[in-house]
Amino acid sequence: MFTEKQLDRYADALLWGLKTARTKKFKKNDIVLIRYDMPAVRLAEIVYSKLMDMGIHPVQRTNPTANMEQNFFEQANNKQVVFQPPGEKELFNRLNGGIFLYAPESITHLSHIDPKKIGKAAVARKYLRDILDARDQAGDFGWTLCAFPTKELARHAKLSMKAYAAQIVNACFLNRISPVSHWQDIFHSATSIKKWLNSMNVKAYHVESENVDLMITPGEKRKWIGISGHNIPSFEIFLSPDWRGTRGIYFSNQPSFRSGNYVKGVRLEFKKGAVVKVKAQKGENFVIKQLSMDKGANKVGEFSLTDKRFSRINTFMANTLFDENYGGRYGNCHLALGSSYADTYNGNPKELTKEKKKNLGFNDSALHWDLVNTEKKKVTAHLASGKKVTIYENGRFAI
Repeated sequence: MFTEKQLDRYADALLWGLKTARTKKFKKNDIVLIRYDMPAVRLAEIVYSKLMDMGIHPVQRTNPTANMEQNFFEQANNKQVVFQPPGEKELFNRLNGGIFLYAPESITHLSHIDPKKIGKAAVARKYLRDILDARDQAGDFGWTLCAFPTKELARHAKLSMKAYAAQIVNACFLNRISPVSHWQDIFHSATSIKKWLNSMNVKAYHVESENVDLMITPGEKRKWIGISGHNIPSFEIFLSPDWRGTRGIYFSNQPSFRSGNYVKGVRLEFKKGAVVKVKAQKGENFVIKQLSMDKGANKVGEFSLTDKRFSRINTFMANTLFDENYGGRYGNCHLALGSSYADTYNGNPKELTKEKKKNLGFNDSALHWDLVNTEKKKVTAHLASGKKVTIYENGRFAI
């Protein structure tokens, strides 16, 4: 599937992502968590060895198997659902980095589980993500992740294993002598786009396609970020808007797998920042339950655009990491329901308290669910001066 050389290059790309994603430099004796599914164990071994060479302390954790996860949600009582192992908080408070190797042997094994039970477990673990978010804001933590091909992913994407692996090889530049140099080129190109976007004083963005008519308000003290090392591959440029100004219709024509459930054709109607009506061609009841997970689950946490000039991904991959970075003919935009990214705050991260986040309209939730639209679209910036500027059209930024 992958040669040893390609796996080595994949590991190099991940370590570039890890270093780039953290504002402070890594130093000897830092602690990095490698979390992986069993099919990706060989890649985990290579990453482990490279971290050792850097003088890093790698901590490795395998994810529960599909059977373990299924047994957990089928058998767990109320206390077991929210139980957190001793030492988790201490470890997360000391972590300097995290690498996640996603290689699921099943993505539908929880389809029969009550989404509320899954949501309850997610809410119970949210405090750990809050710890890492705070460390990330302070520059003490960086993270990245990738996907590894499995039969399950290929089957749901309706691709052969060879074709699925080839998409990953092409998207991550694993067929090049130095994938890192290509990531650095994209990083620099994206920097100029972000600088252009952040130079505008924008009151609202208008997103228009065949099935989308949506207004997004960036809010105060915001900046566009992306292609920063988080996620390999990653071609998206995004911001976390002020959720309170979201209004109109959003449609996700790209299917999505979440917590074992297949969802397709999700249509959301927003009023005063919150989803007031949900329709879906498949999985409608699941979507409704996900959006009731907590108070922030029915509000926007992220708005993202991908330029087709960067991304080589041109097919559905049954994996959000790739699907949210789809290039294809018209690029993509995606809307994430749930939690915001605090690093889109355009100010000193140390001053961004929980109360200030709330006042600025940064959304808070245990949910973060990316819903992708790949239709031909136009995004117009409505400036404070009254002028309108097209920032994105036909799959590319207008710069």
